[in-house]
Amino acid sequence: MVASIGWGGRFGHRSGVRSRVEGMHDLVIRNGTVVDGSGADRQLADVAVTNGVITAVGEVEGSAARTVDAEGHLVLPGWVDVHTHYDGQATWDPDMTPSSWHGVTTAVFGNCGVGFAPVRRGSEGYLINLMEGVEDIPESVLSEGIDFTWESYPEYLDALEATSRVIDIGAQLPHGALRFFVMGERGADHTEVPTQTELDELRRLAQEALAAGALGISTSRTTKHKAADGRLTPSLTAGDPELAAIAQAMREADAGVLQVNSDFGPGEFEHLRQAAELSGRPLSVLLLQVDNDPELWKVTRDDIHSANAAGIAATGQVGCRPIGVMLGLDATVNPFRTNPAYEAIAHLPLAERALLMRTDESLRRTLVADRPRDEHTTWMDYALTRSYEMDESLDYEPDPATAIAIRAAEMGVDPWLLLLDLLSSGDGSSLLLYPFENYFNGDLEDIREMLADPFTICGIGDAGAHVGTICDASYPTYLLSHWTRDRTRGEKLPLEFVVNKQTRRTAETYGLFDRGLVQPGYRADINIVDHGALSVGRPELVFDLPAGGKRLIQRAEGYRHTFVLGIETMADGEFTGERPGRLVRGAQSGPS
Repeated sequence: MVASIGWGGRFGHRSGVRSRVEGMHDLVIRNGTVVDGSGADRQLADVAVTNGVITAVGEVEGSAARTVDAEGHLVLPGWVDVHTHYDGQATWDPDMTPSSWHGVTTAVFGNCGVGFAPVRRGSEGYLINLMEGVEDIPESVLSEGIDFTWESYPEYLDALEATSRVIDIGAQLPHGALRFFVMGERGADHTEVPTQTELDELRRLAQEALAAGALGISTSRTTKHKAADGRLTPSLTAGDPELAAIAQAMREADAGVLQVNSDFGPGEFEHLRQAAELSGRPLSVLLLQVDNDPELWKVTRDDIHSANAAGIAATGQVGCRPIGVMLGLDATVNPFRTNPAYEAIAHLPLAERALLMRTDESLRRTLVADRPRDEHTTWMDYALTRSYEMDESLDYEPDPATAIAIRAAEMGVDPWLLLLDLLSSGDGSSLLLYPFENYFNGDLEDIREMLADPFTICGIGDAGAHVGTICDASYPTYLLSHWTRDRTRGEKLPLEFVVNKQTRRTAETYGLFDRGLVQPGYRADINIVDHGALSVGRPELVFDLPAGGKRLIQRAEGYRHTFVLGIETMADGEFTGERPGRLVRGAQSGPS
């Protein structure tokens, strides 16, 4: 698949120009290297835009209200990120960061069976509790940030539509919220079975949501997902009748994607395949490597291939770097947090804590030699064998020989001492990366194989979620910089292929056929990128969520201009103040 995609030369070409247009335009982007999202070779071309739509790609003559010189830069479709968790944030943050910093022009949320509609008055607390546990968004943030003005799912979409944003958004109906709405407290218990009356109501409400514009229905079938109170995700063991009710609603509406996060135990994919077959709609599942069964993803991949061979449009949503927990003094996972000596200074400002941890020898001895032998420190002993310093290189494909425990052994010191020195350096904001998924073999070769597969799309960045533990909203920027330019520990991937994977492929999987291409007739969602300067910044913790909540963010360098519907929203990493983004409802038709 990858090998068949041409490179089109280092700087592109003007042969095969698709259009020559004269006249007055709203915007003309001149002299850029257009990688149009289709997978076709790059070309040197101009791009004309009028009324938010691309009208020409090729030699464009005539005048324009604005002209942008893109010489030496890539002209790309805006990124379409189909796996985010902005269900709450979209109601209070019109800037939609961090995604908008990274060239994302369309974000889809409502993934993994969690979300905030439908909801009965007085029961909002359970949906917040479920989101807090599954997606690591604190209850205080959600309770203060969300103003529940809706009950039904269509009313939720109306509330989202009422606010203009920097980017477009789309939403899916979460199975967990739907089940709880129909079954009440019984619906929070995955072992409960809905009655026929409840199945009929599940089906009716699912159809209603799709008719109102839900882009899909999402469900979770993994034991990793638990509410904050410890209860397993309510859709974990939903049986075939329940899946069939959802599938039948999708068939009747002739709309939506069935999105699934699953542990993929024996027979699991067959249940999902049957549901997808009944629905007649696409199936999209998370595909990643897990340490307890590092070859399982290949079995699931083969199941996806078999489903496609049988006429079922199935895709695997894959990452582009390890999924890793960030370890730090102010992060959710602080290696020293259970040590009484640390607890005694935990109230101090970060810089003061860090200074004491560097200079107070008695404290240092207690933190290292007298650390408690509890579940947390036992886990950390293991994690240090696979954790890495996040220094200026921001190496997301680190050599296993540079793990903290191995470095400490070479230095002849306790790994906890090296850990202490790293985390207390400077102002104490240093972070370590512990890759717990997608890095079993100590490199990204399995991810390369996932990305290269014809039936995968980019996803699982989880933007908006895991605010204090995981920092992967920046993955579209990393995808382009690492896989097409920077990788040294294995093969790279062609630029055209990578762009297609994060634009046209993600868009069409979710029925968004009006975007993801820089071609005449498509939405003018466009990034102008300095490929040589493209990079992600160091992860940092900021306290800018409602109720003073913290989150991990990464900024980006190299995005010169981002346009949404032909309107510039970002220029050299700064917002322009324009907010053309809207709610996308239902399947979008492509250009005629």
